[in-house]
Amino acid sequence: MRCYLDDRGVGDPLLLLHGGLETVDMLPALTAALADRYRVISPERCGHGRTPDVGAASGLAGYAAMVDETLATMDALGIARADLVGQSDGANIAMLLAIRAPQRVRRLALVSGNFHADGMTSVFREDLGATSAERYEPAFAEAYRRLSPDGAAHWPVVFERHRQLWLHEPTLTVDDLAGIEVPTLVLAGDRDLVAVEHTVALYRAFPDARLCLVPGGQHGVLVEQPELTTRVILEFLEG
Repeated sequence: MRCYLDDRGVGDPLLLLHGGLETVDMLPALTAALADRYRVISPERCGHGRTPDVGAASGLAGYAAMVDETLATMDALGIARADLVGQSDGANIAMLLAIRAPQRVRRLALVSGNFHADGMTSVFREDLGATSAERYEPAFAEAYRRLSPDGAAHWPVVFERHRQLWLHEPTLTVDDLAGIEVPTLVLAGDRDLVAVEHTVALYRAFPDARLCLVPGGQHGVLVEQPELTTRVILEFLEG
């Protein structure tokens, strides 16, 4: 399957993995700062942005399949090993990839990720259980309608698949994470959709990790506080 990707900068390869139902355009400050020092590859996954949705029938409905997709992108570009920076779903994909193919990962920066579906706040889970494509974040829906080759009418299909994904996946344990030995940054806001207690548990599960909880930060902390979060990520990658 072909996917759209943004490939910029020179240097060591770094995969920047966007959040669920987002596009590669939604992290402009971080992308630009990373591209000053790395070759930054930002792929849009199946059913996101400019990449067509091949649907659940092709097996691209869960996180495991998204890991397959990410590894296929690395293979197609001839990237044997890279730093992974992931936000939300991108963070979840990055940690799953590090479990499955540790030899492909140099460092991990996980932003607002959750290793288990129950790690999201109870308020978020309740809201997600009751929402619909028409009521979800308007900016995400508008970006999909504007960019997707599948057309605006396909948005409810993609949204519902992700809604079910977020309610039921991932299902990792701290023991699963303990095998990830690469240097890892866990970054989240203290008002994130991921519960603070879950973020701390995520951090403590890794053998070699740093934790950054941003005061007042929400799930979009990379956009809300770009200077702070970009500095933290760059200092981690270069430390």
